[in-house]
Amino acid sequence: MAKMVASPNAEVKPVRLVLGLIACIGLVLAFFTLLFGFVSIPANSVGVKTRFGAYHDLVNPGLAYAIPYIDEIRTVPTQRLLKLEFGFTSPNASNIYQGDMEPQETETMITGDLNTALVPWVVQYRITDPKMYLFGAREPEKTLRDLSESVMREVIGDRTVDEVLTIGRHDIETSTLKRLADLCSQYGLGIQIQQVQLATVRPPPVVQAAFNEVNQAQQEKQTAINQAWAVYNDAVPNARGQAKEREKQAEAYAFHRVNEATGEAQKFSLLLAEYRKAPEVTRRRLYLEAMQAILPSLQKKIIIDDSLKSILQTLPLLPTEQPKTSQ
Repeated sequence: MAKMVASPNAEVKPVRLVLGLIACIGLVLAFFTLLFGFVSIPANSVGVKTRFGAYHDLVNPGLAYAIPYIDEIRTVPTQRLLKLEFGFTSPNASNIYQGDMEPQETETMITGDLNTALVPWVVQYRITDPKMYLFGAREPEKTLRDLSESVMREVIGDRTVDEVLTIGRHDIETSTLKRLADLCSQYGLGIQIQQVQLATVRPPPVVQAAFNEVNQAQQEKQTAINQAWAVYNDAVPNARGQAKEREKQAEAYAFHRVNEATGEAQKFSLLLAEYRKAPEVTRRRLYLEAMQAILPSLQKKIIIDDSLKSILQTLPLLPTEQPKTSQ
């Protein structure tokens, strides 16, 4: 029998086919990797790359590459100001955690004096540590929501309903911000709280009418107090000014009287000294000076002389008005 000998070309063909198939698969995989392995990261975010599910490194904004099915890049908005709403929900919210799913239950709170108030509020925050944000807690924003609600209820429970509805807003916001920031740091959320802001705090609808009456009474009370203070501020300074003026007038009158009395006493002392030197002359001089001061003020003067049997009519000593002559 004749033996069949295999040709060398027949053995090489299957090997070439296998190598060609492997090359084609490699080209397809390379094309697929280049086509679907690039990720665009926005300017206000950073990328967190994980390899086989474990943290690998941070990726800056721009175009980044990740090996398909091996690497994954998760975008974290570190430059955006995010917020959580409690007691209400904004329409078309871009953040799934932003709105409140149960607003009526969330905003209803018990104050320290066992009254009820509706307290909606907003928490604004930023993501400062992307790695801690993704791997520090299972659901960081849900955890932040639970912490915010817990802290707000604690702060509201330490205050009266009047403080919550009127004068205590700033203190409530400040206390909640501080406690919430401490808890976020303690829980390692990678989040920085920027602001806690109360919305329109109000009483429940069933007591709204009574609360309005109380507010009106308080406003009327404050108005009456302000009016009383206005009268007080007008009357008291006026009375003090008048008292001060009269005090000054009394001091001036006393100063005048003292000086006048002192002058009269000195004048009398001088006259007494002159009188002792020449009594008759001094007496006559004083008499003439007195007449000189008295007579000009008299309109009509009558002189009675005992040596005469009749009354002498004197001429007027004061100047009389001249009759007006017509031109």
